[in-house]
Amino acid sequence: MCKNHGVAYMGKGKVEVQEIDYPKLALGDRKCEHGVILKIISTNICGSDQHMVRGRTTAPKGLVLGHEITGEVIECGRDVEFIKKGDIVSVPFNIACGRCRNCKKGLTGICLNVNGDRPGAAFGYVDMGGWVGGQAEYVMAPYADFNLLKFPDRDQAMEKIKDLTMLSDILPTGYHGAVTAGVGPGSVVYIAGAGPVGLGCAASCHLLGAAVVIVGDFSKDRLAQARSFGCETIDLGKDTPLEQQIAEITGSPEVDSFVDCVGFEAMGHDGKGTEEQPAVVLNQAMAVTRAGGQIGIPGLYVTEDPGAEDKSAQKGVLKIRLGLGWAKSHSLHTGQCPVMRYHYQLMQAILNEKIAIAKAVNVQVIPLADAPKGYADFDKGAAKKYVIDPHGMIA
Repeated sequence: MCKNHGVAYMGKGKVEVQEIDYPKLALGDRKCEHGVILKIISTNICGSDQHMVRGRTTAPKGLVLGHEITGEVIECGRDVEFIKKGDIVSVPFNIACGRCRNCKKGLTGICLNVNGDRPGAAFGYVDMGGWVGGQAEYVMAPYADFNLLKFPDRDQAMEKIKDLTMLSDILPTGYHGAVTAGVGPGSVVYIAGAGPVGLGCAASCHLLGAAVVIVGDFSKDRLAQARSFGCETIDLGKDTPLEQQIAEITGSPEVDSFVDCVGFEAMGHDGKGTEEQPAVVLNQAMAVTRAGGQIGIPGLYVTEDPGAEDKSAQKGVLKIRLGLGWAKSHSLHTGQCPVMRYHYQLMQAILNEKIAIAKAVNVQVIPLADAPKGYADFDKGAAKKYVIDPHGMIA
């Protein structure tokens, strides 16, 4: 039997690479004939993983992390008809059955059948159904025919693998944020956060034809990365109000579209960036988005935040100026990205060189053994997207 190793959450601020069980085509005691076993080619560290590692969720110790998965199929269940052994595939981070009313409507981020506690499931994530994560050498992926995106040519896929590995989460998530914010030709867009999802969103805004893409962050390195592919930037470490900084770029203090790529671990924009204010991005979204504008919220907000300083925020209760958004007739869209709504089209954009997402997010490939260091560097605000290569397959 092949051995398997994975990255496990071991308590606040600590991850370890451990020997873990080799995956089986099974769901508990039941054979999983609709699943496949994957040999992982690449798996990414996500900002959402960091929320768990920082102790800001109820994640249990020993949870195998990783929901951004690209792999080679090495075993198929009896009922898998269209995915074949040897295929290289992208795995959406949200697991979906393809059978429930939500899946049939394309709402695969809130599948009703894959998590006994709530709608929606994901690999290696707290409260998302208990599925084993993919920051490992091997993983089992269920409902393979429905979930997996097969790359059309193996050699082409390996040549573009640093870009294609972004299809499991951050590129579709960033794109979803832009789409739900109404970004289109001629749009003026503000993106809160220049982490990998924010940068993926910025690249998506260019793809969608935005006229001006503004990215705000405290990290000068991340802002420099945003400028490297044509974004305007705002340094939130300055005392200057956000509205004024936007006006200095566009001539107006308001934007057409706003995308929150930060989520609940937001810091106050007071020139210091040290005071946690979990609702600050949402409130600024309503302040700077024009009347009738749209706000996309792919940034994560949790039902429980045990590490929050504010007691209300510990229960997921935030102080939001909803009346302002109501008065300005804003449209707000929240929740997980339904990856399958976008990943085929975005794959085509990558393969036909319409978007260079690996360059935009500054991909750095690391071996599985270096995952703990990758987590530490990411937590310090490194302007990189860490891609784990557990088998040394990426040139």
